[in-house]
Amino acid sequence: MLYLYGFQEICLVTGDVYFVDPGPEAGQEGAESGVRLELRQLERQPLRATIYSAQPMSVETPLFRVDLFETFPEGRGTNDRVHYHPVFDGWDPSWRKFDPALTADPLGWLGKRLTDLPGMLSVAEHPDTAALAQRSDEIVATVGRLLEEVRSGANDPPAGWTSEPAYRLGWL
Repeated sequence: MLYLYGFQEICLVTGDVYFVDPGPEAGQEGAESGVRLELRQLERQPLRATIYSAQPMSVETPLFRVDLFETFPEGRGTNDRVHYHPVFDGWDPSWRKFDPALTADPLGWLGKRLTDLPGMLSVAEHPDTAALAQRSDEIVATVGRLLEEVRSGANDPPAGWTSEPAYRLGWL
């Protein structure tokens, strides 16, 4: 499942994700699953037809990422791989950053971050700050529901998926 919250210049996308093995460079080996949330640039594209046509748009460059991941399947409910990526170099994220407060209360940590967009992006101000803060409770509730679905096994990958050397399931 993929959810998108669009504002003026940014959007927030979130969905469930499964990885066979993020690799030793990530600092953790073995399968993992969870919910990923990304803050991205949202861009309006030129109309492709009449003024009444659908408005083309694109979800572009990632700006910030939170991964509410756990070892799959034995780590469900443990928050053992919960981390974030505060910056991106183009499309590639910075190394995983672990925060004890994020591990202890992922949804509470996320809610606080969503009400401080300039702090998340390390900028003085941003035009979408108030709109994102206004929707923060709704976004956190959506992420919480997704996390419950992942932990329940409702969206588990198909049998045999771990035989792939680099398998990734999910929009994000």
